[in-house]
Amino acid sequence: MKWEENVRRTVPYTAGEQPRRAGVIKLNTNESPYPPAPGVERALAALDAGQMRLYPAFPEQTELAEALAAYYGIGTDRLFIGVGSDDVLCQAFMTFFNSDRPILFPDITYSFYDVWADLYRIPYRRQPLDEAFRIRREDYIEAKSGIRCGGIVFPNPNAPTGVLMPLDGVEEIVAANRDVVVIVDEAYIDFGGTSCLELIDRYDNLLVVQTFSKSRAMAGMRIGYAMGAPKLIGYLNDVKYSVNSYTMNYAALQLGAASVKDAGYFRTCCERIVRTREHAKKELAGLGFTFPDSYANFLFVSHKRVPAKEIFERLKENDIYVRHWDKERIENYLRITIGTDEQMQALYAALEKICG
Repeated sequence: MKWEENVRRTVPYTAGEQPRRAGVIKLNTNESPYPPAPGVERALAALDAGQMRLYPAFPEQTELAEALAAYYGIGTDRLFIGVGSDDVLCQAFMTFFNSDRPILFPDITYSFYDVWADLYRIPYRRQPLDEAFRIRREDYIEAKSGIRCGGIVFPNPNAPTGVLMPLDGVEEIVAANRDVVVIVDEAYIDFGGTSCLELIDRYDNLLVVQTFSKSRAMAGMRIGYAMGAPKLIGYLNDVKYSVNSYTMNYAALQLGAASVKDAGYFRTCCERIVRTREHAKKELAGLGFTFPDSYANFLFVSHKRVPAKEIFERLKENDIYVRHWDKERIENYLRITIGTDEQMQALYAALEKICG
């Protein structure tokens, strides 16, 4: 068709399966196994349906922005709030990655990065992780790699590996790239490691992105946010308000604020998931699995004898869903989200039958 010559084409991101029937143990999309904070349920019951007829407030002028600013000890002018961290990252790609030089990100990482780069015609290079699935910081420093880049983005901990880069490594990359924006995607930082948020006072080229979808158990509400220097946030808002002035709905703003205010519940849930994760490492090692040391709410595992695809399919037959990619370097790995202790016990029992 003639009109297809002008269609912008890309290969879209493929999310994990979303089975809806009862009885499925869903360990494939890194959701929290626990409900949101009790205050969220109370706020939901108190929502005023009459407010739905009005446009919502701008996110940076809301109770949610004030709650996040208070929690992190920063000003609201250092906050950008969007519809999940995917929306925030997408807006950041559009805003900051506009040179003719390639942006850099790992070869094994969040698979939305190359989708956005292709969508916005951003040149990019995938920098290979080392054999232990660690990001090689020298690959992101021009003096060592010989690459003059147009920007950098990487998750920390990385996904789907769960491997954490120490704070000094993150700072080395940011400090060596002051002429471009460095985005650190901290979707899983609440399950281990130290956030690089403290660096935004020293580096005006650093954008730190986090989400409510994992540690705050609100994937269905779609709330994400970025933190950085006021000038960075200002540029992001300029782009956002050129696309859609009202990105956050009334309910999300109210329920998000209620979640942030219950810091005790948040910490308790994170601690429970970390305890289950550390126990899972022992159980899975005993079943013949190997894996990098994860600081996220998932494990990235490979079995010594049984192929990952076979394990994936047989678990699915038992209504246990995990994630598998048929991609180079990771085709023999599975990503397993940390569930409740009861869900994990069911997983271990199934794996014992499958792997022997």
